[in-house]
Amino acid sequence: MVVAKFGGSSLADASQVQKVLRIVSEDRDRKVVVVSAPGKRDKADQKVTDLLIHCATAQIAGQDPTPGLMALLERYRSLIAGLGLDKAVYEQIEADLSGRLASYGAVGAGGGGGLRNIEFLDLMKAAGEDNCAKLVAAYFTSQGLPAVYIDPRAAGFLLSDNFGDAHVLPETYRNLAAALGGIKETIVFPGFFGCTRSGKVITFSRGGSDVTGSVLAAALDAGLYENFTDVDHVFSVDPGLVSDPLPIPELTYREMRELSYAGFKVYHEDALVPVFNKGIPVRIKNTNNPAAPGTAILPSRVLSDDRPVTGISAADGFVSINISKLLMNIEIGFGRKVLEIVEDEKISFEHMPSGIDNISVILKESAAPPEVERRIVERLKNELDVGEVTVRHDLALVMLVGEGMLNTVGTTARASGALARAKINIEIINQGASEVSLMFGVDKKDASEAVRSLYHEFFEQRTQGA
Repeated sequence: MVVAKFGGSSLADASQVQKVLRIVSEDRDRKVVVVSAPGKRDKADQKVTDLLIHCATAQIAGQDPTPGLMALLERYRSLIAGLGLDKAVYEQIEADLSGRLASYGAVGAGGGGGLRNIEFLDLMKAAGEDNCAKLVAAYFTSQGLPAVYIDPRAAGFLLSDNFGDAHVLPETYRNLAAALGGIKETIVFPGFFGCTRSGKVITFSRGGSDVTGSVLAAALDAGLYENFTDVDHVFSVDPGLVSDPLPIPELTYREMRELSYAGFKVYHEDALVPVFNKGIPVRIKNTNNPAAPGTAILPSRVLSDDRPVTGISAADGFVSINISKLLMNIEIGFGRKVLEIVEDEKISFEHMPSGIDNISVILKESAAPPEVERRIVERLKNELDVGEVTVRHDLALVMLVGEGMLNTVGTTARASGALARAKINIEIINQGASEVSLMFGVDKKDASEAVRSLYHEFFEQRTQGA
């Protein structure tokens, strides 16, 4: 059995949904279809999820959400008309969106009588995938492919209580296997959301439909998880930074996770964990060119002797808290105490490079706004008796990723040399024990040039025979 997930660009308009039907119909092993909310039809357009967020924030702010609601309904009306579906499908979606808006109640932020703002926002965001799944199931059935829409809440798709950034609960896999195992029709399942144990609708972070598909593949012991998007391959670098970058035919779970974490937008960084645990291969394919082989994500792969690096990516929005203390290295428990202070703010750290008398904790800047940063710095000074604490903002992390780096001499030297020739200052360098990734911290203004210089060193030089 194959689980096939289709992203927002694959569902943006009626012609795209028709392509989805053809792809699913051509391979009857594609028994489970996971859908995102409709994406942009062109560059000037808005994603349905963004329209839903605008609508929700207007309601929360006490403004009239009607213009946003009308824009949403027009998107679905256009889809339904283009697919020749019955008016009842539109009426069902209209009633759903109106009901979600009404659930907020007349009382605004902090008041009684309605949902909390954070709960309401997740309820509204989830409407994009939910209504798209109903529409796609109706269209498949109308075209002779019997399909059934599945409500994640009824199927027991349980998530943690972290609104906007939920995580799968262990019993979800058992629930899904029991709920879906006997269904004969093609299953159409909305991505991106599930419910808490108390029954409240809750979402993953943006792009979380990838995670939904992965969870379903693991729960149902699928032979393959396909992820359909709008590119033929995963590329070795962002095509917006380098013209005509080399495609990646295969990469490992570890490589894909590292690249996704550091800025690759093709695949959600958490989506590989469920399939990794089951050893299920993933293939990223193009809805607009389904004959292309795509990129396979596998537990392991044959390594190339002449190309240790698989891909290069970069992401900004990081902050480094740098701590200096003489004889830190002999103070038992110092690192644990530092992380406890960060943990008390409910923040997870990204990297933690260290020396004999210094240690740095790298955090996402969005997780440490000024008041949180101030509390962390004050506690480090007061409780750990450190000599100096400095904070570096506007930090970008540039990642060099490849399984082949483990057995290749001189990769770090080549990378450092390439950055030096580009006159880019390396502020932090860190390599994990697995040696599948090498991280450089640079000023965010230098991140794009850093990626280009590294791509030239590890890909173009070899191609040109230099």
